[in-house]
Amino acid sequence: MELVFDALTMPAHIRHWWATGGDTMTVCDVDLRVGGDFHHVFVTPEGVQFSFRGTFLEVERPFCVVNTWLFEGWPGAWAEEHHELSEAAGVTTLKTTMTFQDLDGRAHLKVSPESSSLSANDNGHDASLDALEELLHSLVNSPPAS
Repeated sequence: MELVFDALTMPAHIRHWWATGGDTMTVCDVDLRVGGDFHHVFVTPEGVQFSFRGTFLEVERPFCVVNTWLFEGWPGAWAEEHHELSEAAGVTTLKTTMTFQDLDGRAHLKVSPESSSLSANDNGHDASLDALEELLHSLVNSPPAS
């Protein structure tokens, strides 16, 4: 669980899994403490820059992180994001919940027609989670540092 927490919160790890689809992460600032901020800037292969930022509201290592979330391209899409980690039988589970301040903010993300849940595949989130899983496998299977 500690390793998953680190992968979610440490810039050295975040850089390896969050930028997908040819995007490059140019800024990855994380001040992981209550009241601390994060700021992530990306550049697409076409040269378009976009960024996310927020403030940490709760940090309980290795169980949870709660933060505000703002995609700067959608000024009205402010949300509160909860990341909860749990472990059973050696398997760590990550549950992420986003609560938007209003429906207009939530509408920026695509909603699956089959349900009221967000379609993660449509906004690139699936690719990031796949990259996170690959990073975790590589960290677990890498030889210890000498």
